[in-house]
Amino acid sequence: MEENNFISVASLLCEPSRAKIVWNLLDGRAYTASELAIVSDLSPSSVSNHLSKLLSNNILKVDTQGRHRYYSFANSDIAYVVESLANLSNDNSPPKSNKKLAKTGVKYCRTCYDHLAGYVGVMITEAMEEQGYLLKSEKVYLVTQKGWEWLSQFGILEAHFKKSRRALTRQCLDWSERRPHLAGHLGAVLLDKMLENNWLRKIKFSREIIITSKGKQSLNNLLGIVLN
Repeated sequence: MEENNFISVASLLCEPSRAKIVWNLLDGRAYTASELAIVSDLSPSSVSNHLSKLLSNNILKVDTQGRHRYYSFANSDIAYVVESLANLSNDNSPPKSNKKLAKTGVKYCRTCYDHLAGYVGVMITEAMEEQGYLLKSEKVYLVTQKGWEWLSQFGILEAHFKKSRRALTRQCLDWSERRPHLAGHLGAVLLDKMLENNWLRKIKFSREIIITSKGKQSLNNLLGIVLN
């Protein structure tokens, strides 16, 4: 039974057209079928067929608002699976050269479902570790008392997570950096706060994130991260 279930899910995610759809949903937003057809370069009828299969197998969920239907991942675990597949595909990539990383694009700064990823996401996570705010523990991060005190300046309090069913933190292996970044409920809330404070800005129909001048200055002041 488990083998058959695995084969079914694997075939759903790895079919080329459906792979395009789930890849584009990794930015954490909900899209209409028409929008997914555009970003995935598929016909409306083809997208409708693929979405139906993904919905029936609980890979996606749909929310209706007025005349529009918005599709997104059924849960955060689906996003982690897709990101993990990206890590596997990146294993065959040529080794990094000494050329400096471009300071734009999805490898530099992007969303990974609902948290921050890419070079910047990894730098923030590692800086939080260096400052003693986070401690690695198997597949998660432990938030220290010093960490909660630091997070409180953004209105992020430990008490807010007490009744949450979602994992507080996760180590999400970054497919472009090959090092983990902060995921889980805390990672999602931290990204929201950085967007609210205008440190970061989203780009429409893209996972790429723009770092504002305010964000660069704040990250330098609070975590010692230098982003030119």
